[in-house]
Amino acid sequence: VTMPDDTTSASTPPASCPTDSPHPVALGSHVIVQRGDGQWHACEVIERRCDDTESTAWEYYVHYAGQDRRLDEWVVASRVQLEADDGLGSRKGANVTPDREFGHRRATRNMKRKIDEINHVQNSAAHDEALEKEHEESTKLKNVQRIEMGRFEIDAWYFSPYPDAFAQQQKLYICEYTLKYMKRRKAYERHQLTSQVKQPPGLQIYRTKAAPLHPDCLSAGLLQPSELSIFEVDGSKAKVYCQCLCLLAKLFLDHKTLYYDVDPFLFYVLCEVHDGGHSLVGYFSKEKVSQEGHNIACILVLPQHQRKGYGKLLIDTAYQISIREGKVGSPEKPLSDLGQLSFRSYWTQVLLQALSEHRGNLSIKHISSMTAIKTEDIISTLQARFAMYPVAAALRKLCFGVGRIFLFAHIVRPPPACIWHAPSQVRVFTLPHPVAKSNQVLEGPTRHIRFPEDCRRAPPCERAIELTLRPGISHVAPS
Repeated sequence: VTMPDDTTSASTPPASCPTDSPHPVALGSHVIVQRGDGQWHACEVIERRCDDTESTAWEYYVHYAGQDRRLDEWVVASRVQLEADDGLGSRKGANVTPDREFGHRRATRNMKRKIDEINHVQNSAAHDEALEKEHEESTKLKNVQRIEMGRFEIDAWYFSPYPDAFAQQQKLYICEYTLKYMKRRKAYERHQLTSQVKQPPGLQIYRTKAAPLHPDCLSAGLLQPSELSIFEVDGSKAKVYCQCLCLLAKLFLDHKTLYYDVDPFLFYVLCEVHDGGHSLVGYFSKEKVSQEGHNIACILVLPQHQRKGYGKLLIDTAYQISIREGKVGSPEKPLSDLGQLSFRSYWTQVLLQALSEHRGNLSIKHISSMTAIKTEDIISTLQARFAMYPVAAALRKLCFGVGRIFLFAHIVRPPPACIWHAPSQVRVFTLPHPVAKSNQVLEGPTRHIRFPEDCRRAPPCERAIELTLRPGISHVAPS
């Protein structure tokens, strides 16, 4: 994420490659690429094109073996070496992925591992794997390289199905209030001067005073917001806005298929409030009626606003809605790597609070009813965080050391510059859903929680807590 250059003009598509221009690296080749950190990494060549400035210079679109597709990029030929180059092994500080990492694209296997960890299923879903390969093939190239949005210029991570007239641009300009996308800076600047829209087209259902940003955020150019607001936007009533939001989100989400059919969904848009208006920082969507019990369909915090605690605030908003609807919810799977980290962290904090308030035996079903977290998510989180192990298969019980819980749940006073929001204290609604009228704004406090750095190294306590599994719920023994 960088600050935009005011002299930037409309981007032009790459030049057409002459048929007689040499291209020593063939598509599908396994090569070694030097990244910006100076290290050499194993890659697969996905596509190639001619450099915009030199008609005979080739650029290669490469996928780094074992890495997420958001790191795929165009590199110049001088940074590419064939795998057979004997001189690479002796390069000082070389960091080359072994040859066994090659073969099929790594993203599929990595994603299947994430799906299995969440759902406790075996790697036998050949149909899902075929669909994922088809998805990768159709979206393997980023069509938009970067966007300018507000005060930031942001590199895109993934392909997004913008209309062809816009997708051929190297850079798009997007209004941070209306999410309208434009090809040229002049049109973008004219829109900023003439548009009167300064907030999402929905009902403001939550508002709170913004916590102070960390000094590092301020020094990086981020502005201190005065408040945070969440708007509920109906996809059937604000169709264009929601479609633009989905197209924007697809630039940073790999597995997302909702683009234009937004009518069955509600969108909860989180904004920072500044003097100029309500700037989009993230959102989550949910189906109005979900047969599978999902309370989150897609969730995103824009890259320039990540690591501020906004992800947990959005996740907790979804679970607060589920609690008030009397339902148990779970996000749609598969989760991205960043999404899984966010949800696992949120589930851990919520479960810690629930378990620390109950010193005796507690059923997982009871925890699920209190927190609205699905039982499978509770079990997977406890196993991952606290090395929970089975003790009586016939009684369907699981045990784990309670000493870890109280160390993890250690609550201290926040530092003055703390920017994390404690999800357990967010009060989003006071009325049954739908919760707000046009003249109602509901406010809520925040609390700050930090965990000691040495929690993971704490020895387990002799006493253990037993959690009883309801019939039909299985578990996976820890490795």
